[in-house]
Amino acid sequence: MRANDVSVIDFFSGCGGTSYGFEKAGLNIAAGIDFDADSATTFRQNFPRSAFIEADIRGIELDEIRELMPSGPVLFSGCAPCQPFSRQNKNQKGGDPRRSLLAEFGKVALALRPELIVVENVPGIQNPALGGPFNSFIKRLASAGYDTHFSVLRALEYGVPQERKRLVIVASRIGAAHMPVPTHVSTRRKAKTVRQTIERFPILKDGAVDPKDPDHAAMKLAEINLQRIRATPEGGDRRDWSSELIAECHRDHKGHTDAYGRMWWDRPASGLTTRCISYSNGRFGHPEQDRAISLREAASLQTFPRSFKFAGTLTSRAKQVGNAVPPLMAQRIAEALIEGT
Repeated sequence: MRANDVSVIDFFSGCGGTSYGFEKAGLNIAAGIDFDADSATTFRQNFPRSAFIEADIRGIELDEIRELMPSGPVLFSGCAPCQPFSRQNKNQKGGDPRRSLLAEFGKVALALRPELIVVENVPGIQNPALGGPFNSFIKRLASAGYDTHFSVLRALEYGVPQERKRLVIVASRIGAAHMPVPTHVSTRRKAKTVRQTIERFPILKDGAVDPKDPDHAAMKLAEINLQRIRATPEGGDRRDWSSELIAECHRDHKGHTDAYGRMWWDRPASGLTTRCISYSNGRFGHPEQDRAISLREAASLQTFPRSFKFAGTLTSRAKQVGNAVPPLMAQRIAEALIEGT
């Protein structure tokens, strides 16, 4: 089967990281589905020929989705919000309504039976102690005749300049479902570094926006945080500060040293989150300039091209970037799956 024979319906599409990667692999993006208004705008402006349903999956009729399915092989991508099962979530066993979204996606997929299915989520969704839908989802796919495989993939091994691990499920009812083989490992090719990814961008002050690229924008730092980042060397963190700069909550706390950290120039970035442009929320300080990384720099570390445009407030755009599947990783997943069919 050729890649350009396959049409994609991207559930929980967000801004379109998965769709962009699948498109680069040669697949046709038939439609995106997401309830977030800013993500919908971002998706529409970057995929103008694709349909879009701006709604919660729980409120969409099957016929609405069926009408989007062209003749020929169809792939359903279902990268449901991962926060309920993330290690950063302190209420993993709570009543978060997002916990059921994978099960909702499973209902739709098994009712409409696309030829191919791809799911991406955090590794924590596998943990049976959290009571998630993972095991049930896998069993239902197998019972419906899908060849199904899953594995935790390290984005760095597929060329993404960032430490990011994600659980990926691939399923096919028209052939074998293959996981991608790593393209970048320590003994062969290495993924790009922060320097190779973002050094080319114009110098920017905190709170400033590049007049030629509204997505090359950095958050404004409070005076105390300006003092802190000026006291932080490349790759450093609060352990490099004098005592008067240390926040009260960190004085007797030895962990979470990435908070208020600067990136290293010649290493990949730490895993980006929805707060990837906030200096205090991770190792998101620019290696050299006295600011957090810009939205455009964060998007580049996620492997979005410079031509990709984001919509919404700066905080909303950062959330879209942090939630996205890195397009390069999505491309490798699609290429491996198509090759096996």
